[in-house]
Amino acid sequence: MTKTIQEVFSTMNVLRKQHIETERERQFEAQLLRQFEVVDGCMTHNPVRYTAGTETNGIAFIEGSGGGKTTAIIEVLRNFEPLALNPETGQPRYLHMKVEAPATLRSLGVSILNKLDVHDVAERTKVYDIWNMVRFRLARRGISLLWIDEAHDLFGLNTSTETNNMFKMLKGLMQGDHPVVLVLSGTERLSSLTGLDPQVNRRFTKIRPEPLAFGVDNNRIEGLVKGYAAKASLEAALEGEDINRLIYASRYRFGRCVVNILEAIETALMDGAEVLTVKHFQDAWSKREGCSVDQNVFSAVEWMSIELPDEGEEVERRSVSVRKPNSKRKKAA
Repeated sequence: MTKTIQEVFSTMNVLRKQHIETERERQFEAQLLRQFEVVDGCMTHNPVRYTAGTETNGIAFIEGSGGGKTTAIIEVLRNFEPLALNPETGQPRYLHMKVEAPATLRSLGVSILNKLDVHDVAERTKVYDIWNMVRFRLARRGISLLWIDEAHDLFGLNTSTETNNMFKMLKGLMQGDHPVVLVLSGTERLSSLTGLDPQVNRRFTKIRPEPLAFGVDNNRIEGLVKGYAAKASLEAALEGEDINRLIYASRYRFGRCVVNILEAIETALMDGAEVLTVKHFQDAWSKREGCSVDQNVFSAVEWMSIELPDEGEEVERRSVSVRKPNSKRKKAA
């Protein structure tokens, strides 16, 4: 039965609110638990201090754009009870901020202050004073964890001096009377950046989810397609190679795969279809990528030869496409 536009939008709104738990959440939560003290068997909001009690450690979550890292971190922090609410402020004990590129040490400090309700920082204010205010406000708000998203943009166009100063300030947040646990999330570029300073590098536990792989993840992705389709009252008719095309079109990333599935379902609903087919994926992907039929992964014969732009990221396509199905890695739920 053909749905009205309002009914289609309502259905899609419900589907987009569905959260699919993956290994990302479990990996991040496991590392998060290691960063906070346990007193009398109860987890607290007090960070564990290392190096004779002088500093905290952090977490670097590294994955290509569209992998699902941001969603995973949001879900875990929302449900991490020690940080969920500070009764003195009525707000969480963690602060989430997204880097706006191009970023400088000053702009990063001002952005954090804005998140802490400090606005209109004077242009003449020295960078050192800005960061003193950042530390003071974090302590005053009882913030135990600072999450800097898109952290790879902190160092994109900066000079070596600016980069070194950025590292020093980040280390400073993890020291002193009120150190915080620092979470950096970003793309593959973040991996090389954290390696530029050995002192910064040793303070961070790295999380690097594996990309999707042909054979290894096909059943899970097919189940995801059928599950979403069923919630939209659609049958799903995709063959084995169609799932491979979906994985490739998604740049081997779980988050992008979900987006492609949802957009194909929306296309099917708008067409009044009762069965979700590869043609709906083809049409939806064409709109997103702006490509011709011969460059469409869902219609081209030699689809593996199509080069997919990936926002400057290096995708390990050679390795992921040949990984064996008996890999020992854990499967996401």
